[in-house]
Amino acid sequence: MRVAAPNSDAFPEVERRLRRILEPYRATLSVTREGPGGMALEMPGLEGKPWGFVAATKIGKSYVSFHLMSAYADPSIIASMSPELKRRMQGKSCFNFTKIDEALFTELEAVAAKGIARQPEIVAKALAANPRRR
Repeated sequence: MRVAAPNSDAFPEVERRLRRILEPYRATLSVTREGPGGMALEMPGLEGKPWGFVAATKIGKSYVSFHLMSAYADPSIIASMSPELKRRMQGKSCFNFTKIDEALFTELEAVAAKGIARQPEIVAKALAANPRRR
């Protein structure tokens, strides 16, 4: 049985909708990548360092990704998610979508708000545990 390929023509619209989740954080975080393929947000002063990465969107060949590093660093964030949103996860911090799903995007928006608010605390804790990372 053949599985239909995702409609990659819809990916730019999916990415734009996911990007709207990150828009409120432009004023407090650094936008380090932005273009038609996606955007990335990092903590000011930690740009380019792995622990400075906060969130991103990216259009891929088979799906559009939404990366949220706090999901990787804080198990309580994943524990608070619905099974439907967890099924969209690939790896520990990446959510993949092929179409707009407003219910999941609304939930992802709440998860991102919680995670992004905790990001400075997460980074401070990680740096305190390993001062050589600075």
